[in-house]
Amino acid sequence: MQPFLLLLETSTAVCSVSLAQGTDIIACRQSAAPKAHASLLAVFIDEVLKEHHLTLRDCQAVAVSGGPGSYTGLRVGVSTAKGLCFASSLPLIAVSSLELIAQLTVDNHPGERPYRIFPMIDARRMEVYTAPYSVTDSEDLGRLVKREGQVVATVVTGESFKESLDAGQVVFSGDGAFKCRDVIKHPNARFIPVSSHADGMAKAALKAFREQKFEDVAYYTPFYLKEFRAIRPKTGF
Repeated sequence: MQPFLLLLETSTAVCSVSLAQGTDIIACRQSAAPKAHASLLAVFIDEVLKEHHLTLRDCQAVAVSGGPGSYTGLRVGVSTAKGLCFASSLPLIAVSSLELIAQLTVDNHPGERPYRIFPMIDARRMEVYTAPYSVTDSEDLGRLVKREGQVVATVVTGESFKESLDAGQVVFSGDGAFKCRDVIKHPNARFIPVSSHADGMAKAALKAFREQKFEDVAYYTPFYLKEFRAIRPKTGF
């Protein structure tokens, strides 16, 4: 029997929870309500479990989006996931927030075989979090980077990603890609409207579960990439 995996995604403006049996998504909830992650996450978890008459102890692991992304969103998701794992003695799995967007891009467009996929998470203004991915022959998600672990925060200009674009078709997806359409004009650039969702974590989470690649529940922290910056509210003076 395939394991039940609880998937939590809070790294962007969308808060989502999915329940997977193996890689099959059997229940999901999502909301793009502003600043609602903290209030909705526990509700969504309860709803997806009750939909199949399950409890947390019926699951085999909890997976959470591990960054990069929204500082506050990541803190909400990871602290919730760690609490669930502590309470139920379940293993914790972390999935890259960029990888899950790239996986959704592949899953939603199975015939696509671009030279590169650049999932993008909005980092304000013209800056995005991104990393290069490609699709392997086995249809597993393969990550291609110049050096292992490369994830960057980059300001997008008309010359961004030129080397990859000159080499072949490049797909840009995620909420950060939408604002780049008027900047990146290369003929090999393609923009696919795929946003972050917990469904995209299923394959990576199952792979990590089978390989027993778990995080230390006590000490795990998300990959913020950039330090948190507090913004002072406008006073009107």
